[in-house]
Amino acid sequence: MEFFRIKHDIPFMSYGRLTTTISLVTFIIAVAAIAIRGLNLGVDFTGGTVMEVTYAQPANVDSIRDALAGEGMEAAVQHIGTTRDVLIRLPVGEASSDKVSAEVFEVLKAQDATADLKRVEFVGPQVGKELYESGGLALLLVAGGIIIYLSLRFEWRLAVAAVIANMHDVVIVVGMFALFQWEVDLTVLAAILAVLGYSVNESVVVFDRVRENFRKMRKASVTTVIDNAITRTMSRTIITHFSTELAVLSVFFFGGEALHNFALALTIGIVFGIYSSVLVASPIAMYLGVSRENLMPVEKEGADLPQHP
Repeated sequence: MEFFRIKHDIPFMSYGRLTTTISLVTFIIAVAAIAIRGLNLGVDFTGGTVMEVTYAQPANVDSIRDALAGEGMEAAVQHIGTTRDVLIRLPVGEASSDKVSAEVFEVLKAQDATADLKRVEFVGPQVGKELYESGGLALLLVAGGIIIYLSLRFEWRLAVAAVIANMHDVVIVVGMFALFQWEVDLTVLAAILAVLGYSVNESVVVFDRVRENFRKMRKASVTTVIDNAITRTMSRTIITHFSTELAVLSVFFFGGEALHNFALALTIGIVFGIYSSVLVASPIAMYLGVSRENLMPVEKEGADLPQHP
């Protein structure tokens, strides 16, 4: 299915040096942000107290946050589900979880008598540390599996280009969260893992077409082959990513604060996934010297015949 039929190949590779330079600068900024600012880890990873409170009318999270701050309590406040349900996260402190939750609820009750405490959960620092380590291990295992898959599927030049592009996407997403100090919790980790799989799918589609074009376009240059491969997959890319982005944006705008950062990470990952697959992976493969000879090795005539002395 092609909703957008492009008659002439778009010269993507003529901008390869520019796009890879932009990508390199963005990558360096992301790494610097991670190294200098670090990640703003949520209660899931650091431990703390989680409270869910329901109100009779829509709750104002800003006023709740200000009321707690006025009592010296640093808390993350967000809607969950509906505008009447509020989730409050407090970091680990010296006081016990029961005492902290009682003090918080006392402040909320004084502010609005309709406040009703639905649940209180405590995540210990040890549990948070284990979740953090398990999440990091999951990310490494997924990345390792993708590297092995690409190594088996493609010639090494295409595989290296695809791996660099996919790792680039993850670093950019994490770097954005570090730069703007958005909170990183388990939902963000799930989004990063989803971005890895989504990005590798786009790279595979483009490189499969590149490999196919090398067989069909025997007299064409490498640049022409890659430009044609990207142009021929543009319709599929637009349809797939547009429909996916619509679903993610609906979660971003209407899914509530609980899914806000999840949708934000996916949005960034999808945008950079398109960019890296088209304007990063392909130029890198070209710079590594991919050619028809690499993908279609010439077999010597009579090589399969038995050799006689």
